[in-house]
Amino acid sequence: MDAHEIRRAFLTLQRERGHVVIDRAPLVLYDDPTTLFTGSGMQPLLPYLLGADHPDGVRLADSQTCLRVQDIEDVGDNRHTTFFEMLGNWSLGDYFKAEQLPAFWHFLTDIVGLDPDRIYVTAYSGDPDNDIPKDVEAAQIWTDLFTAAGVSADQVDLVTEEHGAEVGNHGARIAFYQKKNWWCRGGSAADMPPGEPGGPDSEVFYLYPDIDHDPAYGANCHQNCDCGRYIELGNSVFMQYGRTETGFELLPRRNVDYGGGLERIAAAAIDTPDIYRISLLWPIVEQLQTLSGLKYEDNTEAMRVIADHLRGATFLAVDGVKPSNKEQGYVMRRLIRRAVRYAFALGIEDDFFAGIVPVITGLYIDDYPEVAARQNEVVAVLVKEEAAFRRTLRKGLRELRQFRRAGQIGGAELFVLQDTFGFPVELSTEEAGSLGIALDPNWRAEFDDKLDEQRRRSQQASKMKP
Repeated sequence: MDAHEIRRAFLTLQRERGHVVIDRAPLVLYDDPTTLFTGSGMQPLLPYLLGADHPDGVRLADSQTCLRVQDIEDVGDNRHTTFFEMLGNWSLGDYFKAEQLPAFWHFLTDIVGLDPDRIYVTAYSGDPDNDIPKDVEAAQIWTDLFTAAGVSADQVDLVTEEHGAEVGNHGARIAFYQKKNWWCRGGSAADMPPGEPGGPDSEVFYLYPDIDHDPAYGANCHQNCDCGRYIELGNSVFMQYGRTETGFELLPRRNVDYGGGLERIAAAAIDTPDIYRISLLWPIVEQLQTLSGLKYEDNTEAMRVIADHLRGATFLAVDGVKPSNKEQGYVMRRLIRRAVRYAFALGIEDDFFAGIVPVITGLYIDDYPEVAARQNEVVAVLVKEEAAFRRTLRKGLRELRQFRRAGQIGGAELFVLQDTFGFPVELSTEEAGSLGIALDPNWRAEFDDKLDEQRRRSQQASKMKP
């Protein structure tokens, strides 16, 4: 199954289970000032998970587009993106663990066709200090599912959650964690503020046995280490506790909040740890190969960054965001500019968005009608921003390369590049690294001082105006 088929199969399954499939929320939730972007499938539904009644009932499902800019520096490896889709289903006081976990298993093994012997899971280890028990119920459900599939279901408690030999699961099918398997808006159970709901969760991972171990983990890697052998596919949160001033109490209504990464599930379906080879990303990479004349295998980082960033910028434009120097528009501008800079690294020095963005919109027009409705407008917005920044980039790169002789660049110079030449400091620092130009250890403080000085001058000038 490709990613398109997996998305449709998931939503069909949820309809068959009695869920109402709701429309995706935009990437910008203008009625939620606490965050710039929709970063998870549950975020638009938070009021209902907190107790409000949803107009469509107690069983809901969708495929939610998400943007997490905090992952921007990780983009370039085989599994991180800033933009992704989260498959989601929710029970608002209806079913619970006994129905959720088998349904997710059925979807992964019977519908998508994943190998049960490569599926590994986690569950909550409990919190004795707060009288929250170990989630033996979830573990037993998983044990029964694995056993029925002819797969061993051994368990292990991980006494710490740092990498190292002491936490190696040695291939255990079910691993118990504390912090990693508790969900609440405050983080861990200990940090959960009074009045907030939370609960244990259970995550599902897919094993790629041929991935080399990170030396930091050796032969003792486990579901939650970062060596890349275990890729998380989805997480079922069992929201059943409320925090009071004196401790925890059971909520009168227990909720299920499931979120699964469409891109990662699609990669598992074609047995690759590289999510850029799935049907929602590979056509973009193929177009980049055509435009650059280069092979993906030799230029993975640049092509992955461009594919991810332009996909994110495209959906921001679909949802009405325009490039600017403030908030969401600034992030959109940063994605576009990073894409252009990485295109330079591929030798693409002419405008190319007009040949890429229609490929991206074409991947979504059959499933998201708003993409089809705004396709021409989206292309126009991105192409205009590309042309403007490409002029800035050429000037900025010329100036930046002047510092190659000195071998080091400081905050004052970085400020001039941004203030005079319009070359953003984030791109200057990234490009300096690729050019072998060292950054002065105190560059940030010096840059901020120059920025504050400029702001003070601007404020004085405003006061002097009649």
